[in-house]
Amino acid sequence: MTDASPRQLREKLYEHFGFRRFRPGQLEAVRSALEGHNTLVAMPTGSGKSLCYQLPGLELGGLTVVVSPLIALMKDQADGLRQRGVIALEVNSARPAVALQLAEEALAAGVVDFLFVTPERLALPEFRALLKRRRVALFVVDEAHCVSQWGHDFRPDYLTLGEAVDDLGRPPVLALTATATPDVTQDVLARLHIPGAEVVHTGFYRPNLDLCVYPAAGDGAKRAQLLRLLARCEGTGIVYVATVKAVEELTAHLTGHGIEADGYHGRLAAKKRAAAQDRFMQGGSRVMVATNAFGLGVDKPDIRFVINYHLSGSVEEYYQEFGRAGRDDRPAVCALLYDPEDLKLQRFFQGHRYPDDLDLVNAYHAVERLADGTKAPTLAELRAAAPLPPTRLKVCLALFVERDIVRRTSRGGFRLLRRGLTHDELARAGLSYRERRELDSLRQQRLVDYAEGVGCRWRRLLDHFASEEELPEGRCGHCDRCDPAKFV
Repeated sequence: MTDASPRQLREKLYEHFGFRRFRPGQLEAVRSALEGHNTLVAMPTGSGKSLCYQLPGLELGGLTVVVSPLIALMKDQADGLRQRGVIALEVNSARPAVALQLAEEALAAGVVDFLFVTPERLALPEFRALLKRRRVALFVVDEAHCVSQWGHDFRPDYLTLGEAVDDLGRPPVLALTATATPDVTQDVLARLHIPGAEVVHTGFYRPNLDLCVYPAAGDGAKRAQLLRLLARCEGTGIVYVATVKAVEELTAHLTGHGIEADGYHGRLAAKKRAAAQDRFMQGGSRVMVATNAFGLGVDKPDIRFVINYHLSGSVEEYYQEFGRAGRDDRPAVCALLYDPEDLKLQRFFQGHRYPDDLDLVNAYHAVERLADGTKAPTLAELRAAAPLPPTRLKVCLALFVERDIVRRTSRGGFRLLRRGLTHDELARAGLSYRERRELDSLRQQRLVDYAEGVGCRWRRLLDHFASEEELPEGRCGHCDRCDPAKFV
């Protein structure tokens, strides 16, 4: 299929998925992957990114490895493939030990077509050794903006993926994202070791989404405006809030007003999260009040509204959140309840997001204390020795690897390369995180500019993403600036 014509690929599309035509960007992405090119695909949420790797994976043979940060998304994708008779397995921390053992035996036997795996598992040398027994036909990185330390949803475990690509013999890489500025795109390509990759970008504009901002100072004004919006909006939707406390309080407020609402956040027990999601998906609740822990992998095309009760952390986060509306291409409302005081909450979150100089010193001293052992200390051993949260320790270690302060061994340890570094030397090594804090502050300000600025809201978003998409006469007609009467 490496030289397949568009007609042949459409035939394969119908054969495997029952669709008669590709959505924008899918054909280009599928052809690039089938031809063995490294490719980055940037498509809005809900535009069919999963097909971009599933169709090539079915045609290429061999093993398709899909790296994903979200266990629920893995399960949905794997279930969908299994329903088509494809052998698809998931390997992640939620799987019982027996299931993981059976999955590894199936991998060793060469009978698996698609493997969905977390970056944490892929970082293990013994697991990569198992994969190296197979021909990896395609290496897929979902939510690829997580690779970039300049991306809005950076995950330190993603930093090892470039090494994994090299270790597996450099199979073709297909990176997928819904939100990436040009700078983030280039950083992703560099960190995945595919700087010359083809880029398929379908644009950011979605004319079925109506954008609007309602100034509302304080919870009283916000709650009143939220009830007015819910009275006007049809169907089901999501209300995004910034904290667990807000999820619980606002869910109770809505149910007290006779609105069928569920709450969802990362601290809920797994069974309660699943039950809330199932009710929402099946129409049992009209509103899901949620932190941004809810949304990735939620395949509900008929969400008719997304309301952001608090400011998001950046324009990229906001675009990803409201982009879960209207995936069926029918009209949907995307509203922001804007209170400038919300910026303080985001700055609080930012202050706890990155390691500071003291974190780097503590992480380095932990490596240094364990460096004289017979083997390089593992992440688990360093976690026991360092007074740092696990995620922050991972970020520090990733920085040390990047700066040649430590080296990651083939057995998953961390070998110290430079002893006796001073506080000032470590602080200089951590300069990128101070720059990242400043960038996050700038991103937050750009979302404030979106809320307070004049002119077309879609045009402002497209300019932020450096998109060259044209709007009719420079205005969209789908926001409260271009058509204010529509949003009174």
